[in-house]
Amino acid sequence: MGVWYATREDVMRALDSKLTARNSAQVDRALESASRDIEALCHRRFYPELGTRLFDWPNAQGARPWRLWLDDSELVSVIALSSGGTVIASTDYLLEPNRSGPPFNRLEIDLDSNAAFGGGDTHQRDISITGLWGYRDDETAAGALAAAVSSASATTIAVDGPAAAVLGVGSVLRIGTERLLVTGRVMVDTGQSLGGSGLTAQANAVSVAVSDGAAFAVDEVLLVESERMLVVDIAGNTLTVKRAWDGSVLATHDAGVDIYASRALAVARGALGTTAATHSLAAAVQRWDPPGPVRDLTIAEAVTQVTSESAGYARTRKSGEGGTSERSMDATALSGLRQRVYASHGRKARVRAV
Repeated sequence: MGVWYATREDVMRALDSKLTARNSAQVDRALESASRDIEALCHRRFYPELGTRLFDWPNAQGARPWRLWLDDSELVSVIALSSGGTVIASTDYLLEPNRSGPPFNRLEIDLDSNAAFGGGDTHQRDISITGLWGYRDDETAAGALAAAVSSASATTIAVDGPAAAVLGVGSVLRIGTERLLVTGRVMVDTGQSLGGSGLTAQANAVSVAVSDGAAFAVDEVLLVESERMLVVDIAGNTLTVKRAWDGSVLATHDAGVDIYASRALAVARGALGTTAATHSLAAAVQRWDPPGPVRDLTIAEAVTQVTSESAGYARTRKSGEGGTSERSMDATALSGLRQRVYASHGRKARVRAV
């Protein structure tokens, strides 16, 4: 899977439909399409990727001899820069524009230094830049590891307690210097059981008594026997839930039944140019956050694709509407959202490639 700008859970909440439980692959496919379409719309990739990229010097840009336009290779930060095999110190170059931080679209030699581009045997791939490429590296703390990751090849990690509620399939995580892509969720025992007198098989039986409400989080999905429940509120040691969530079946549950939550994550290791490593217990987990409007458009595009597929990309007219027997679904609001995202995050110049 590629990097998505929203999670499977985002789309499932937006749909609020049993359909999503049986069609997670359909939602994933819609997210992949939506994310790539937004990159094409905005002429940029938003996610951070570590790597080395090479540039010709001199090139066909027609720029000043101290200025390198990065074109589609936007920079967040530089780790190492060299030209013609000569290392250029971090004090000898400038990242521009400097008015708002990344993304940087050009790199300039500081004219107050003795550094210069060129000097290689040929102009081809004369400049080498190792750095973090992309739009921005905005992160949110997402708890800590509940268990050490003792192998660089391990494909499942456990996140401490309710912090896992802010993560979903498609999230980009960072632990230390390693980035990971969340590819699935696994239910694990929370160590707590159903209190009170249990639960009846009624949609309005929404109060779940637990021994420690602080161990759960709003928006967390719980599993009690074979029924999934969405936590919508917490008051003391009572959880208010939405029953039969995610297409599961409403059922009766006796007191003392174990409560599970999806706090173990299936992950792809060493993602986005990083190297898989071991991590200690309680190591901090960071979640990369795409720009808000980009995330909103990704969800909207994915929801539109899923619902349009279900309707055969058409809808029958009601009696008296006239015309042909089918029409396209109204996408006026979606078109407006696309325009707003392009206006706020689209790249309008020096694109060259995506």
